[in-house]
Amino acid sequence: MALIGFRSRLWGRIIRLTPPGLLVTLYMTVIALGALLLWLPFSTTTSISFFDALFTATSAVTVTGLSVVQTGTDFTFIGQVILLLLVQFGGLGLMTFAVFVLSAIGVKIGLGGRLILREDLNQSSMGDLLKLVKLLLAVALGCEAGGATLLALVFIPEMGFAEGAWFAIFHAVSAFNNAGFSLEGQSLVPWVGNPVINLVIPMLFILGGLGFVVLADIYETRRWRALSLHTKIMLYGTVVLIFVPWAIFAALEWTNAATLGELPIWHKIQASWFQAVTPRTAGFNTIETAGMHDATTLLTMALMVIGGGSTSTAGGIKVTTAVVLVLATIAFFRKRTELHAFGRSLALEEVMKVLALTTVSVMILVLSLFVISITFDGPFLVLAFEVASAFGTVGLTMGATENLDAVGRVMIMIVMFLGRVGPLTLGFFLATHSVARVRYPKGRIYLG
Repeated sequence: MALIGFRSRLWGRIIRLTPPGLLVTLYMTVIALGALLLWLPFSTTTSISFFDALFTATSAVTVTGLSVVQTGTDFTFIGQVILLLLVQFGGLGLMTFAVFVLSAIGVKIGLGGRLILREDLNQSSMGDLLKLVKLLLAVALGCEAGGATLLALVFIPEMGFAEGAWFAIFHAVSAFNNAGFSLEGQSLVPWVGNPVINLVIPMLFILGGLGFVVLADIYETRRWRALSLHTKIMLYGTVVLIFVPWAIFAALEWTNAATLGELPIWHKIQASWFQAVTPRTAGFNTIETAGMHDATTLLTMALMVIGGGSTSTAGGIKVTTAVVLVLATIAFFRKRTELHAFGRSLALEEVMKVLALTTVSVMILVLSLFVISITFDGPFLVLAFEVASAFGTVGLTMGATENLDAVGRVMIMIVMFLGRVGPLTLGFFLATHSVARVRYPKGRIYLG
């Protein structure tokens, strides 16, 4: 009777959680189950600790790609399949799969399920959520299938049919979900000059990082003037954040012997392109990241923190957030009270949300960096790069993760989780009680 009473109280508490709280609980549950499966003997070729399995599962569900084990050698085929499923669930959203399965078997999705789904997809309304889910899965599976087919043209001739086909499928799913997990110990460095790899992999994670709302808008509208403001900002911001870093990366690293210096010219151009787009939370690399100049490292960190788009497989504060921050700054210096973009104005509520998200993100980065730096024995820039990679759920590394102690790895797991679930979701989860609106007399503070 006592056990039944405990279960009843526990279930009651779960039911009373807010939708963001339920979403956090769902992700944590899947991470725990994934860690258990990866830890079992049938998943590994050599014995790994449960802590390493937990770190790997967290990295997979948050589609980060940071790892303390070798994916291609330390996991069996079953373990690799489990890892890839965790990546797929984490990238597309756990509630997306749940809603799709329930809808397929005829179960009606209630208000509670729609609220959780809204949080999982980072939507502000519940209109057309089921339509978005179906589109999301169709686009994802279509892109992954197409990408795997093209990648097979490279991997099968090199490795044989069975291994090459699995390499193609694994990397296509990992790329579209912006995960960065690779079966090759050097990521994609062996294919630095392969045009298929340098085109297909980036196209997959760029499409995955644009966001499904953007892809749906483009498919349904197909005219620039009719596109939504969100789509226009995403496309414009994405183009700028691809081509400008591409040129800067090439200029900074062109003669660096540790990265581009020893490569032929065409390979340099391809590697610069790849490294300019991969910080958008993809996590793959075709050069040795640890060999980059400090200026290039800082550029990569900035791109990792910005990330991709909303309702996408990417992490970071999102491109739209960065663009709104720039627009707000411009509006301030021009002494405007409203933000304008592409003939539309942005509400004050959107600006406040962006400011809150950015503030919380900076606090997470600074606090986690402070805690890890207490025990980390290594260059500060390397550690900062690792924290930025974890928060942006990128997976690029300069080698710090493997050298972290238990406290450092726990902090990295927390940062990965927060980077995926979202700082605002965490804030909503903690703010369980609403407060009445009270107006106070206006005051004045001096800034600057």
